Amino acid sequence: MALALVYDPRGHTFESWSALMVEAYASQQLQTNVTEKNWQDWAVGLNAIDIFAQEAIPSPYAFFSWNDWAEAVVNVVGENTNGIY
Repeated sequence: MALALVYDPRGHTFESWSALMVEAYASQQLQTNVTEKNWQDWAVGLNAIDIFAQEAIPSPYAFFSWNDWAEAVVNVVGENTNGIY
């Protein structure tokens, strides 16, 4: 079973965190150079990746800020992988 890789968003801007995630999942061709203004649309693309869809990642539209959503993603992945992320 493949484990999802999620970088800790603390200390990052959306742009730096999403760039790390784009690099980690380069084969999935996530949209690059997205600004924080459009973070929810970008997050939908991340949620569509099989490994995240299987993890029941929350909808970004349920969150006001990208930080809160990204922390929720980290928590879900951590719970489902015994803290390996």
